[in-house]
Amino acid sequence: MVTLRKGDSPHFPVSGNGDCPLFEQSVWDLLATVLDPEIPVLSIVDLGIVRSVQVAADGAVEIGVSPTYSGCPATEVIRAHIAQALEQSGITGYRVRDVLSPPWSSDWITAAGREKLLAYGIAPPEHSVSKPPHLISALHIACPRCKSEHTELVSEFGSTPCKSLRRCRSCLEPFEHFKCI
Repeated sequence: MVTLRKGDSPHFPVSGNGDCPLFEQSVWDLLATVLDPEIPVLSIVDLGIVRSVQVAADGAVEIGVSPTYSGCPATEVIRAHIAQALEQSGITGYRVRDVLSPPWSSDWITAAGREKLLAYGIAPPEHSVSKPPHLISALHIACPRCKSEHTELVSEFGSTPCKSLRRCRSCLEPFEHFKCI
């Protein structure tokens, strides 16, 4: 099995059904159109959960995907959306596999993904998970609307477990914050 990562240039075509030659970058581009079902402003590539594209000796495309956390209810929906995108592109020979190690972290959200979250009204994670001192100090999360850091936590959990619900004390608007996970 050959492992291809984003930006690699394969010397052979990937063929899911023999009729649709597809290079590795095309698979990444296709996956960049698959939206996260819980935050539909982000693609699964923006979210950083696509770990690899592998081409097996049998020609099947193998997509490695990390769940954002164990028990995430969107995992099976994401797998189904990946399958649908591949099949609609004519790729029938594929496998979607879970990659659990190393575990996904919010550090893997791309810069473009963070900008999309902010534009959508969700405050992106402010700190790196690899620098845990922020976990024991007060968070200063800026409001995505007015940019004020005069905000307060309303609920540790928002519409999904990976987000908290906050309120801006300046503009009085509620907003979600994507937690550092």
